[in-house]
Amino acid sequence: MLNKTRISSSMMIIAALSFSSCADNKENKEAEEVHNPASQTIPEESKDLLGRWDLTVDKEGKSTPSWLEIKLSGFSTLVGAFVGDSGSQRPVSHIKLENGKFSFAIPTQWEDGGGEVLVEGELAGEGLKGTITSNKGVKSAFTGERAPYLVRTSDATWGEAIELFNGKDLTGWKNTSDQENWKVVDGILVNEKAGGNLITDQKFEDFKLIAEFKYPEGSNGGIYLRGRYELQIEDSPLDKHPGSLYFGGIYGFLSPNQMATLGPNIWQKYEITLIGRLVTIVSNGKTIISEQEIPGITGGALDSKEGEPGPIYLQGDHGPIEFRKLTIIPAKN
Repeated sequence: MLNKTRISSSMMIIAALSFSSCADNKENKEAEEVHNPASQTIPEESKDLLGRWDLTVDKEGKSTPSWLEIKLSGFSTLVGAFVGDSGSQRPVSHIKLENGKFSFAIPTQWEDGGGEVLVEGELAGEGLKGTITSNKGVKSAFTGERAPYLVRTSDATWGEAIELFNGKDLTGWKNTSDQENWKVVDGILVNEKAGGNLITDQKFEDFKLIAEFKYPEGSNGGIYLRGRYELQIEDSPLDKHPGSLYFGGIYGFLSPNQMATLGPNIWQKYEITLIGRLVTIVSNGKTIISEQEIPGITGGALDSKEGEPGPIYLQGDHGPIEFRKLTIIPAKN
């Protein structure tokens, strides 16, 4: 009798534990479903702010571009990323939202001095408006519009190749300064020292671009696609892990899968395809970025009008660099 009682009690305990375990599993499953971003409930007060924004900043009477992304983290916390008129993308760990107005502070990056940059804004119709206060207390007004998706619905067909550099002079280009740092020497386009940037007269939407270039030890430059997205050219050490700030990266956004530089004083080659926001980069015969989306403009962009065609621009304000070939093949459609 005692054995039967013990067995019966044991079975009841096992059953109770099994029921408890099933209940716990159900609760855990429900918890997982609640935390699934696909079924996330977006708070009403923040839903119209979420997304990517192309900003235009009135900086001491001059229009300069910036970019902002606002995302929901968890149930109600807003986070994001910010790009100013120079430097790289900066993460934003917390965006406060009170009474319809948002604000966040970020540490200085390449600005002179320490402190923080304060961004404050709100919805204005279908756009944004607000102010950016520098670490030195200078306040600049901005407006923002939603960044376009730039999704292409059909495959590109390619037109005729255009030689952007004719091997003789700077026809088809303009220098952003009067320093005359860009010259043609023995058929090579040379940036002798840090000075102005070189920008094509023509503007392009989707294209393939072939660039052959060489830089000296320690130098730094870049090619801006549509004048907005910098493809980094830099004398990056081969023993560095690849990164978005080094050779072959879309500055601050996209990292190459390997460090495919040949090093200084050697002719190298980029083959670039840009369709909408999707970019593919082949460096010296190796595909280092394959159809990756560029989220937004990079620091140094000419403007934030991402839905419009833009020029090719060669960064000349950092260091010496040479180009012997710049060929573009625009898409027909």
